[in-house]
Amino acid sequence: MNLPPSPRPAEGGDAGSAATAASGPKRAPPWGGPAADKIAVIGAGYAGLAAAVELAAAGRQVEVFEASRVPGGRARAVQIEGFTVDNGQHILIGAYTETLRLMRAVGADPDVLLRRTPLRFEFPGEFVMSAPRLPAPLHTAFALLLARGLDWGEKWAAIRLMRGLQAGQFRIEPDITVTAWLDSNKTPSRQRRLLWEPLCIAALNTPAERASAQVLANVLRDSLASSRSASDMLLPQVDLSALFPEPAAEFIARHGGAVQLGRRVSSLRREGDAWWIDDAGPFAQVILAVAPYHLGNLVPELAPQVAHFDWEPIVTSYFSYPDWVRLPQPMLGVDAGLAQWLFDRGQLCEQYGLIAAVISARGRHLDLPMAELERGIHKEIVRLVPDLPAPLAVQTITEKRATFACVPNLQRPQARTEMPGLWLAGDYVDSDYPATLEGAVRSGVAAAHSILGEKFRRPQ
Repeated sequence: MNLPPSPRPAEGGDAGSAATAASGPKRAPPWGGPAADKIAVIGAGYAGLAAAVELAAAGRQVEVFEASRVPGGRARAVQIEGFTVDNGQHILIGAYTETLRLMRAVGADPDVLLRRTPLRFEFPGEFVMSAPRLPAPLHTAFALLLARGLDWGEKWAAIRLMRGLQAGQFRIEPDITVTAWLDSNKTPSRQRRLLWEPLCIAALNTPAERASAQVLANVLRDSLASSRSASDMLLPQVDLSALFPEPAAEFIARHGGAVQLGRRVSSLRREGDAWWIDDAGPFAQVILAVAPYHLGNLVPELAPQVAHFDWEPIVTSYFSYPDWVRLPQPMLGVDAGLAQWLFDRGQLCEQYGLIAAVISARGRHLDLPMAELERGIHKEIVRLVPDLPAPLAVQTITEKRATFACVPNLQRPQARTEMPGLWLAGDYVDSDYPATLEGAVRSGVAAAHSILGEKFRRPQ
């Protein structure tokens, strides 16, 4: 395979070692003032780095602490067999306005790093829906009318469903499961299986029978029912750490801050009117941008705020084939298979012969031995690629708690805690979005704006 090794250090290592995020001299911070004016961010995932970038851009002194030696949190690069992949294959959409804005702010050009294509859902031999380059709302209507695999009755039923959401201003009250919502709209079973249920899994990482219909409606409002470009698919052509976290860390360093990688925080305590992180401090403000199930390790008083959360996994299998192997499209769905989505990383980021298979949320795949699961997925790829040889290597990554289960009426904590100067950021923090990169970024921006005394408004 034509896959050059990555220069990144291997994951893990000495948790006590520290690495500053950029080399070269830093300019002096512009603000002056006591050390207690500093702000700490614990966690260098998309939420933490979004908060740190906003603060650094506003001239505030910020220091980020990250246990891993690779930034990105639960959406980061990992090393497999000498090449760089992601710990889970993600896609973005054009509606991710805050993510795209911050990418540009830190010098990560979305037009270079993301492959933008009109919305396309394809399950080979079963269903194809592709949004034409027409102004909104015609792009959505024509995408449904021209979809292959649904009869005219099913197409009109899908359009009526979207029109009903628009008429109700995308409010579903009371919130119910996606399955119950589809039942109430008498949605045909084939339309469910090939359109709404895959959309639900892709957006919420929660099965339709458990997922919040209101949160799905929020996603549809900002994507299919918004501008034509909002529904575009944005497929990363670099790994997820290079997409935003690494440029963000460099931006923070250029603005007088620091990102300490491989720096695991073991204690967080309040002394007087300041916060101390292990032996580092004082900090006037601290943003906790860690996974919600780690909150209790640092601040036991916060654990009850997420004790009622449930979690959904994501399984990603990477199949290494000879360089000539490629899928008919960069992204394909698998109807009623073990895998849900297949990504051709050769077409996305020139990792030729590398196919990523993604399985979101709970399902029968979790009961299978890993070798059996991988054999089953390979057979599904065989149906799409004639004369496919056996894989040269297979590596499966399972994130057991990849996201929170996005169930109806889930009570999510606010960014502001009851402790002075302590804030939360992460995709689980209260918002109308599910656990997505955009949700994480928006929460980080909102926390930063709260510290700066500005009210964060949801992008339109």
